[in-house]
Amino acid sequence: MHPKRLDIHHARKGRGATYDPHNRFSPTQSEAVDDGWWQEAPVERIVTEVTDEPAKSALSWNHSPDLPFDRSLNPYRGCEHGCIYCYARPSHAYWDMSPGLDFETRLIARTGMVDRLREELGKPGYVCRPINLSGNTDCYQPIEAERRTTRSLLELLLECRHPVTLVTKSALILRDLDLLSAMAEHNLVRVFVSLTSLDTELKRTLEPRTASPQARLNVIKELNTAAIPVGTLISPIVPGLTDHELEDLLEAASRAGARSATWMLLRLPHEVAPLFEDWLTHHYPQRAAKVMSLIRQCHGGETYDSRFGHRMRGQGVFADLLAQRFIKASRRLGLHERVDSGLNTQAFIPPRAQGELFS
Repeated sequence: MHPKRLDIHHARKGRGATYDPHNRFSPTQSEAVDDGWWQEAPVERIVTEVTDEPAKSALSWNHSPDLPFDRSLNPYRGCEHGCIYCYARPSHAYWDMSPGLDFETRLIARTGMVDRLREELGKPGYVCRPINLSGNTDCYQPIEAERRTTRSLLELLLECRHPVTLVTKSALILRDLDLLSAMAEHNLVRVFVSLTSLDTELKRTLEPRTASPQARLNVIKELNTAAIPVGTLISPIVPGLTDHELEDLLEAASRAGARSATWMLLRLPHEVAPLFEDWLTHHYPQRAAKVMSLIRQCHGGETYDSRFGHRMRGQGVFADLLAQRFIKASRRLGLHERVDSGLNTQAFIPPRAQGELFS
């Protein structure tokens, strides 16, 4: 943990987390104590740091019945988008960093991903099924503009005729329209554009470095115009804060050209719960108690229920009402088709080994 930040709770412009919670895997803990001798003003601007990490493997595998895919590619650890609710924040603790500000300011760029993926796709026993890019943090977060790892991975997947699904909150995906259009011609790609709120002021603190709501709707429009199958992910729905926008979000996505939609309830695993509650206290103090009460109602009295079948949709009267509202609105708008269905897995061509490229 950065000693300059310690545990100072403070809202910072352009950042989601208000502090760095203790890394639960660390044997020691630092705590800021005011002894009256030195008063240091909270750091307002924190520069993003990026560390390279050679990738030992490319694909991450899961067996979750809640997910429509069993493999994913994650070019980056941590995410500069800084979404306060991000369920991936706790993973930063594995790398001896905090799930708070560290998660959005101390990033890890995985190098050699294309070579590792080429090796894994070329294994004799590999069975082609859609890859999700990415299942943890946004593959089009700001550093992708420089690193271009996501684009290189898409180039390899197109070369191999391998299907892929993408989820993003970033307009940077439009940079890769050429690749996505080529993949769409072979029925190899589906894109989800994540929508959380149409309120730009709420977005500014909830998801500080993501594209604006209007920019995301424009992404949907541009992808649809380019004949790239696109849907929307209404996620997360925050009870008492964004749930009233559900129908408006679906209607806006439909007008922009989305062909399908799905949704997820707010998830607050491990350190995300106190981070989110602290964010509420700083930005929406008058709503904080109501929001946390509704969240607990959806999770049997707890801030989070990690059980499969419950963690993404919740349970109880409020969660059931959200599900009914979503089904009714999505059917009315013609958004009930699965965006990840029917991808072509039959055209897959195993890649040649790196040494064969020049033979």
